[in-house]
Amino acid sequence: MNRLRSFAHAHALGLAISTLFVGAAGAASPGNDPAALAKIRDTAMASDYAWERMADMTDLIGPRLSGSRGAAAAVTQVADAMRKLGAKVTLQPVKVPHWVRGVETGELVEYRGRPEGISQRVVLTALGGSGATPAEGLVAQVIVVSSFDELKARAGEVKGRIVLFDVPFDQGMADRGLAGQAYGQGSNYRTNGPRIAAEMGAAAALVRSVGGANYRLPHTGNTGLQDGARIPAAAVTVEDAMLMRRLAKRGPITMRLVLTPQNLPDTDSYNVIADWPGTDKAGEVVIVSGHLDSWDLSTGAHDDASGVASAMAVFDTLKKLDYRPRRTIRMIAWMNEENGTRGARTYLAANEANAASHIGAIESDNGAGRPFGLRASVPATSSRLFAPLQAALQPIGAGLFRREDALSTGDLSGLERAGVPSFAPLLDTSTYFDYHHTAADTLDKVDPDHLRRHVAVMAATAWFLANVEEPIGRASVPPR
Repeated sequence: MNRLRSFAHAHALGLAISTLFVGAAGAASPGNDPAALAKIRDTAMASDYAWERMADMTDLIGPRLSGSRGAAAAVTQVADAMRKLGAKVTLQPVKVPHWVRGVETGELVEYRGRPEGISQRVVLTALGGSGATPAEGLVAQVIVVSSFDELKARAGEVKGRIVLFDVPFDQGMADRGLAGQAYGQGSNYRTNGPRIAAEMGAAAALVRSVGGANYRLPHTGNTGLQDGARIPAAAVTVEDAMLMRRLAKRGPITMRLVLTPQNLPDTDSYNVIADWPGTDKAGEVVIVSGHLDSWDLSTGAHDDASGVASAMAVFDTLKKLDYRPRRTIRMIAWMNEENGTRGARTYLAANEANAASHIGAIESDNGAGRPFGLRASVPATSSRLFAPLQAALQPIGAGLFRREDALSTGDLSGLERAGVPSFAPLLDTSTYFDYHHTAADTLDKVDPDHLRRHVAVMAATAWFLANVEEPIGRASVPPR
């Protein structure tokens, strides 16, 4: 006899069944019963709700950089969809940066061996927070370096010149499950290189694009540039970085660079917060989330429409089953992850005092590759508690559980430092950085079956955390 039948039998006898609860809508909720977890998994696997919401976001809106009309439209679209599911929706005000891309061109106008009348175009794209050149551009020599140590060793050559950080993305690491680490190595130069070059007097900074699939496609991203030292900064394609290194070995090279972005005053936006109320522990919260903004080069399907849509689909799955959790499940579509994390910081400021009421927080922000399981920043002694969840996800090949001291995901890192355990799908990211922050990050790059598995992992995990009996413990990440 299954648990629901047991409940009906016990109710007829006037007995209490401790593992079953009555939801706000009067529906019986079977806690973390294996059959319930399996139903959540199977319901998610049979639905295209996440795909439909992702198509709405990418095909109907397009790019969603913070401060843009696209970002504002996405707030409205997601809020309306969550209200339609019956969730309690709150729009949390957030002040966000408003950076607007302008003209962006590069041309090599002098180099040893250049035939008369010949110049070479460099394919590039401005980096977030970049300063602007004069409208007619700037012309300066380029120095090519492969590390910060080399830059410091050549400090006397930097002033008034364009610095190119030519640091390859390690695709071999990505192919072997270490894509995040490979990206971290490269993005260090994108984030910090322009700032350091500015401090040393450079006229502009370029970085070799951080990612794979070298088809002369530039990868954008944010920088650490600040007002007062906001030099022009751009990412060049891998092929053009390699070209400039080869030419630099022959002799001096000179570039004409035109970048005309604008750093406008901060503007108003919102985190979209939707609650699926709990029953007897409604004051305790489990977050399931993705970030709503994207870079402006593409429609941001992998980064991060897939994450937001999967988080939204958790509520759709529970509604189809008429399941009500013990704890409140909170869907958050974070604003401004890409160039400021203002949404995450705003939420943390409003909730840090009651961080203890947050039992766990899930974020998907590593694309929509096939999931193999779950990453979690829980105490080592708590890993055993997740065996039922692993068992429920094993039939779809997602039963792995990897405990880490800290996930340090962009939007959850503050909550994690406040003690809230973080969770994320354990994904195949070997090709994620082929599309990440490029014009190629579009809907057609997402596999619908992988996305359904993604939803199954997030929905089952959110439900499990919302109903787990034994405390899972707190994250223990040292404060910054």
